[in-house]
Amino acid sequence: MTDFVCDYNVGCHPLILRRLEQINMVPTRGYGSDKICASASEKIKKACNCPDAQVEFLVGGTQTNQVVISSMLGPTDGVISAKTGHINAHESGAIEATGHKVIELEHHNGKLDADEVSSYLETFYGDENHEHMVYPSMVYISFPTEYGTIYKKTEIEALHKVCKKYNIPLFLDGARLGYGLMSPECDLTLSDIARLTDVFYIGGTKVGALFGEAVVFTHGNRPKKFVGLKKQRGGLLAKGWLLGTQFDVLFSDNLYFDISLNAIERAMELKNLLTKRGFPFLLDSPTNQQFVILENSFFKKLSALVGIEFWEKVDENHTAVRFATSWATTQKDIEELAGILDTI
Repeated sequence: MTDFVCDYNVGCHPLILRRLEQINMVPTRGYGSDKICASASEKIKKACNCPDAQVEFLVGGTQTNQVVISSMLGPTDGVISAKTGHINAHESGAIEATGHKVIELEHHNGKLDADEVSSYLETFYGDENHEHMVYPSMVYISFPTEYGTIYKKTEIEALHKVCKKYNIPLFLDGARLGYGLMSPECDLTLSDIARLTDVFYIGGTKVGALFGEAVVFTHGNRPKKFVGLKKQRGGLLAKGWLLGTQFDVLFSDNLYFDISLNAIERAMELKNLLTKRGFPFLLDSPTNQQFVILENSFFKKLSALVGIEFWEKVDENHTAVRFATSWATTQKDIEELAGILDTI
């Protein structure tokens, strides 16, 4: 079956698999204290133009969000997120399970608005009873968002300014970071993200790796005892070099960005294909996630032939579905989809 359900539906890039096979029988120190992880960290810091950064490797996105947020917040603190933010909607209460409230604000095609964040913080501190309330002590955003949209540089600069004013960290979830950076509408670079955030992570699971994410603390602000917190929260891999190896390969010879561009090019072909056939879109996404509105009976027929994901109900007769391309999506996949659409 032609599959567009998600961007982690295959294993890993062949160069990663080849390198893992090469080192498979080489004894290596555990928990990330090895030369391969050190090499990957240096490559990431160079790519970020952030020599003072501290890089940590974790096993997956949910663990990463949970560990980063819980390690940077105090016991009476919460984290601001868009209503649609991954930590608020699709992580089974992982943040709340650590004792930290997710403070949801309205989204705008998946994005937070800096003025609304500022207004919320001003209102909070203007309340004479705020000492009895959950403190909004971090701002969380995703790039790209859960709707495939991306922040402009001016938008992140505005959020950065608000966070600096209130002395709270700005955390960017980069599970699909490569796909955002390689979008034709992106005006940010990796070094811009490192400059404008306090912590972010580079997604591997959805961008070419078997599994794993690379967290970047941008100015020597890694929390104390972070390794212990990683272990406590299930994010520390004993065979840490397996994570380091994958990022060492991804950040060699521009591979991470090249394979991300493939996903964007295929997504634009898919978008053009669906547009020409008259399908309406839930919103305009410039990244690898495309959200299409289908009549319910057509959705049922198509989903029997093509892997697509239910997203949300539009009305009683229509459903929004997600098509996701990835680093591994081919032009043949797009051509097969075109053929299937022409037969329904």
